[in-house]
Amino acid sequence: MHARLATPNDAPAIARIYSQGIEERIATFETRPRTAADVLAWFDGRHPIVVVEDAGASIAFAATFSYSPRPCYDGIAEVSLYVERSARRRGAGRLAMTALLKAAEQAGFWKLLSRVFVDNTASLGMIRALGFREVGVYEKHGRLDGVWRDVVIVERLIPANL
Repeated sequence: MHARLATPNDAPAIARIYSQGIEERIATFETRPRTAADVLAWFDGRHPIVVVEDAGASIAFAATFSYSPRPCYDGIAEVSLYVERSARRRGAGRLAMTALLKAAEQAGFWKLLSRVFVDNTASLGMIRALGFREVGVYEKHGRLDGVWRDVVIVERLIPANL
């Protein structure tokens, strides 16, 4: 396995992996599968995206997104991470997030943040091991299929950019 910066050519694979996560209802409030065209909009020249490949196939991705349009928050990015269903628990998520941390540092971000479903213990454990801290819990943050879900707010500072 190896990680690399994603290119627009990776959009179909990223959309496929993300759509699996949407379908499974374990990591996002999104309910509409994504297309390659949807993913292409993520390539804005500011926010890094990485993919993990194994034997030539993309099996995971991690991406940063804008946190807020306010200039004072330009150095903060939201983070998402998804792993192909058949590739989970093999280290692809950790590899993707580690590569994204390096890319975010190089892009000048000073903080990354995310929200994780409280019952997504695998993701919470992995990001905790990579230096994210739990800030708190948003209770009843959103409904997924009619059920209220709580999320853990996490953040990680990037000391080199502070």
